[in-house]
Amino acid sequence: MRYPPYAPFAAALCAGALVLTACGSPESAATGDADGPIKIGLVYSMSGPLATYGEQYYQGFEAGLEYATGGTMEVDGRPIEVTTRDDAGDPTKAVSAARELIGEGYDIIAGSTASGVAVQVAPLAEQNKVLFISGPAATDAITGINDYTFRSGRQTYQDILAAGSFMDDPEGKNVIVFAQQNAFGQDNVDAVTTVLEAQGATVDSVLAPPDTTDLTPFAEQVRQADPDLLFVAWAGETASAMWKALNQQGVLDATEVVTGLDIKASYPVFGEAEGKISFLSHYFDGAAQTEAEQMMREFVEDNGGEVDLFTPDGFTAAQMIVHAISEGDTTEERIKALEGWTFEGVKGTLTIRAEDHALLQPMYQVRLVGSGADAVPELIAEIPAADVEPPVAE
Repeated sequence: MRYPPYAPFAAALCAGALVLTACGSPESAATGDADGPIKIGLVYSMSGPLATYGEQYYQGFEAGLEYATGGTMEVDGRPIEVTTRDDAGDPTKAVSAARELIGEGYDIIAGSTASGVAVQVAPLAEQNKVLFISGPAATDAITGINDYTFRSGRQTYQDILAAGSFMDDPEGKNVIVFAQQNAFGQDNVDAVTTVLEAQGATVDSVLAPPDTTDLTPFAEQVRQADPDLLFVAWAGETASAMWKALNQQGVLDATEVVTGLDIKASYPVFGEAEGKISFLSHYFDGAAQTEAEQMMREFVEDNGGEVDLFTPDGFTAAQMIVHAISEGDTTEERIKALEGWTFEGVKGTLTIRAEDHALLQPMYQVRLVGSGADAVPELIAEIPAADVEPPVAE
């Protein structure tokens, strides 16, 4: 089945600050008109260091709305209208944008590309009793943070359990986490420490400021530590420089390296490592071979985009929102509809754990086949959701 390009979506979707004048009125949003449009606010990284991730999320969200509504862009006869706001990866901008949308009557907010943004927007959802569905932000802190917050992507603990599947026996091993000095990086350090130290490993870290472009000194620190396993947790535009620094310092030859497979643009850099890196994967294009994945790819490609790492996060968010609004008009009814919901998504069967809103999902072991620019991912194994289920957040 071929899905039409943006025509049906564009008719229902208005973006940015023009949404209220072009798509409806503040009065209809604020009074919750049962016959009026359903207004959704997307606050995510349209610019900034994670803008590429944000664009993938947005393209997936478009495809997910098309899929979940059967191409109508309506739920129970009510049109869906979306306003987008750019947080540029800045928590202050994100909170400001979310406050504006909530003040204009929006009771569904989605997005959050960056972990540092998500943990600031989530309390705002609770304070104002609106539904918040975080996007690619991986921080474990989002899970269980409050009753109003859900997530549409994976969390760090799932990454770490997937990485641990590469180790035969962590007992007595020296593990280094190489990451950025931000919420995402510290989350990975904490999760690796919790998981692997419980299995007998010793865990330390090397952290670099997120805006550092000369990563050679940090790669030297890693080499001098001489770990048995190096776990790399990195996001954003400096990834290429980081991997080149590790390779130049001989780290990739000296130790076992495990990391999450990044976006397609990183494949040539990884390809230069010629099989020296083991990859866990949240998702890569073609990983799942599901009906939803096929539709997502067709829709995104028909509209000039390309499926990548975080496209499913947007798709899943749209599925969650359509399900929530089809089951209730109030935030409380929508929360109840999502808690414990099991559904078929891009990655297969997904479950929203009722206790803390963790999104239970499979993960992947992956290798890159080919070198340099010809490197492409190949699935080694799908890791069942039960094997990478994080503990219930307290």
